Amino acid sequence: MKTKITLIATIFLSAFAFAQDHNVHTQMHYYTKKIDSIILSEKSKMNIELDKVDENLRGNKVAVTEERLKQRKEIAEKYEQIINEKIENEKSELESATQELVKNAVLNPEGKYRLSFEPFSGKIQFNGKRVLLPKDYLHSVKLSVSFVGANLTTKDEPFRFYSKDSDVKNTVYNSINFSLRYENQLGGFRSPVFYRVGIGSRTDYFTPKYGKVFAQDDKNLFVQDFTKGSVKRTSLNNSYILVPLELKWVLNPKYVEHENVKYVDNRQTQFYVVAGLYGGVKAASVIYNKYSTEYSKRIVERETVANGVTNFLVGGKFGIGYGGIGLYIQKDFTPTFNDDALLTSKYGLQIGLELLSVNF
Repeated sequence: MKTKITLIATIFLSAFAFAQDHNVHTQMHYYTKKIDSIILSEKSKMNIELDKVDENLRGNKVAVTEERLKQRKEIAEKYEQIINEKIENEKSELESATQELVKNAVLNPEGKYRLSFEPFSGKIQFNGKRVLLPKDYLHSVKLSVSFVGANLTTKDEPFRFYSKDSDVKNTVYNSINFSLRYENQLGGFRSPVFYRVGIGSRTDYFTPKYGKVFAQDDKNLFVQDFTKGSVKRTSLNNSYILVPLELKWVLNPKYVEHENVKYVDNRQTQFYVVAGLYGGVKAASVIYNKYSTEYSKRIVERETVANGVTNFLVGGKFGIGYGGIGLYIQKDFTPTFNDDALLTSKYGLQIGLELLSVNF
């Protein structure tokens, strides 16, 4: 089975954050220019007065030289005081802009927009320059990608992985999940419990055993021998749109204090357990056959499945994780295949490995 995966991530940057950051730097630029203007203006006036002193007091006598130095010193001190007083008048506005810039640099020093990646935990994070407080990290939007081993079980043995009695091959990886989830804290700022809700997709690729293929007639879906040529690749591909609802419990919460309030520090890499439910609807179900004959080396057939596949899906999930890496088990409570499918095993059971997690 050859799977081509295209992942497109669109980053929406916050207009408010950009405006806030731009405003702070505009203020600083404005006041810097204003101070420069004050200094240049007063220095120009001072130089005019100093030139007049030099013009009025000419000569090489010691008394004249001492008087000229005395007057120059008085003029310099006068204009130093004038400049200090004028800058002092701008002090409150300057302090406000300066404090905002320092706060921004301390809490989010990495640049205007940045992409961070933790190789060990598998977590990718997009951050803007806007100052983020501890409470801002307690909610997020996350895109995750999971690689899954999808099995089929019977109703009597719902958790029998890799059953030899199944009509399909037991493979380590034959399904992929994409999920876009909103995560937020449940309870107070120190609560280690978070809820997740979102939308996702799952595509399972089932390949029959013993060189057989999926086929259908007007009433049933079944597996049979292939008689058109030599099979190169075959599968039945079921795609679903899913809505997950999950609870996440952080096992090693760490805390940070801000303005005398303690928060769970969600910037730290965490161990967690997750449990939840999901429901979904079938988006597509296609039989795919690639084979060769004596006339052609590559013939591809795709046939939409009309009968045998359940249109709606409900299931449960339990997993453990660390940072952006998670291992979980999913069990479909409703059968993947209905009574129109002539198969021995009809209930879905998946083992998933979440390897990529992107936070926005």
